[in-house]
Amino acid sequence: MSSRVELPVPVEVDAPAAQVWAYVTDWERQGEWMLGTRVRVTGGDGRGTGTTLHAVTGVGPLGVPDTMEVVEFVEPTDATPGRAAVRHTGKIIRGHGFFEVVPLGPHRCRFTFTELIDLPLGALGRLGWPLARPVLKAGFVVSLRRIADRCATAYRAADGP
Repeated sequence: MSSRVELPVPVEVDAPAAQVWAYVTDWERQGEWMLGTRVRVTGGDGRGTGTTLHAVTGVGPLGVPDTMEVVEFVEPTDATPGRAAVRHTGKIIRGHGFFEVVPLGPHRCRFTFTELIDLPLGALGRLGWPLARPVLKAGFVVSLRRIADRCATAYRAADGP
């Protein structure tokens, strides 16, 4: 049994791809939408490859550190998807994370958040994954619904249709 698992979660957003891209790649605002996560930029400008990040995921003082490096950063256009990839470099969380924003027209897009992670704790991690997966996915679904709501509301308030 492999210790690498994939967890993709998509959401359609009633806002332009460029607006959603700007929001989801503003790393230090990730705590506004990702449940139990705080992120800070530790190196680079935050807008391209080579940027390094430090996140903590958890509640209160109970958190798991997650260090990352941005290894891909391609902004969307009106016709092409945007994609950001991070490499998780921490002791506990290892693997890759991906943000993809696909334009579905001038006022709508699909945002997909995918984690491709190496389960920690060896056999124990592999045994626990069937229990952890639905909990993590539910948290990601709630988080992505927050993105959709925030971006759509901001777009309508600013200049949306």
